[in-house]
Amino acid sequence: MMMNRQKFIDKFMAAFVLLAMFKIIGIVAQLFHESFWSVVGTLGIFLIVAFIILIVITFLKDKEQNNRNSVGRKSSGSSNFYLENSLFDKIRSKYEELAEKYIAEKDYKKAARVYMNLLQDNYRGAKTLENGGLYNEAAVVYLKKLNNKSDAAVCYEKAKQHKKAIELYKEMEQKEKVGDLYKEINDLKNAHHYYQLVADDYTGNNQMVKASLVYRKKMEKTEEAQKVLLKGWEEDKDAFNCLNNYFANIFDIKKLESEIMNLYEKTPDNKKITYLDAMKYEFKKSQELHAVTRNIAYEIIAEKVNTRSEIVNELKFFNPNDEVILKDISRFKTARNKMFRN
Repeated sequence: MMMNRQKFIDKFMAAFVLLAMFKIIGIVAQLFHESFWSVVGTLGIFLIVAFIILIVITFLKDKEQNNRNSVGRKSSGSSNFYLENSLFDKIRSKYEELAEKYIAEKDYKKAARVYMNLLQDNYRGAKTLENGGLYNEAAVVYLKKLNNKSDAAVCYEKAKQHKKAIELYKEMEQKEKVGDLYKEINDLKNAHHYYQLVADDYTGNNQMVKASLVYRKKMEKTEEAQKVLLKGWEEDKDAFNCLNNYFANIFDIKKLESEIMNLYEKTPDNKKITYLDAMKYEFKKSQELHAVTRNIAYEIIAEKVNTRSEIVNELKFFNPNDEVILKDISRFKTARNKMFRN
């Protein structure tokens, strides 16, 4: 068993030396397509790590020699398996320590090479470059090694490589993000083109409030935003939220008061309860709106009370400090209950 273990270490060492020779040849060959100092840096890292591995192997050989007289009870196969795992765990641990050392020294490129070339972990390599502010280099790794367009686009954006980021966002069909980046580089024509595509998608899916936000906040087209909200209210596509946002975009109180009355006159019977709910929000906005919103509420309550008796409770909302109206509501409920009992 000890002999098998010794043979395994000898074979592993021979294989490692052979692989090291091939690796050195491969690194030198990189001179044809990479800069001299980049190749020298990679070669330096490899030689350091190779030295560490040789130390570990030598240590294991010495340890094995000292323990030759100790006979284990495990089978030869299981011993080899344990030794192999132990060896690779130690090597991996040394790689991790080396990468962390480079990160502590803020040498993010070398740390990334350790992750990618030695630990075969391209994602950690890319993330290390990104965390070190090497956004262009990180983007290339995300794209070429991981085919991760999303993280690559984010890195190009951080690097202010807007055109490269825009192309990736276009490929991923993130139209609003494309519009944002065009706006950031003051290309308003293209920005508005993509914002319009986003707004069209929202209206096509009956998401009128979201479409209005694109018009108002992204394109600064308040009138278009109001048209979309009015369309949503009239066509009963998220009607309450459309009406609520429509009123919220009118900041002049007199104009808002006029619009509340005009829209109420055009409101069909089946949507008056929704209009009543909207009046609650407008009532709270300003003392100046109390009269118009209360009058509309009274009209709707009076029309609906025969079929929806519980609607009388809404009077309390529009008369919060009126104790008399609370008594009137109570009397109304009592009288109605008696009527039904009889």
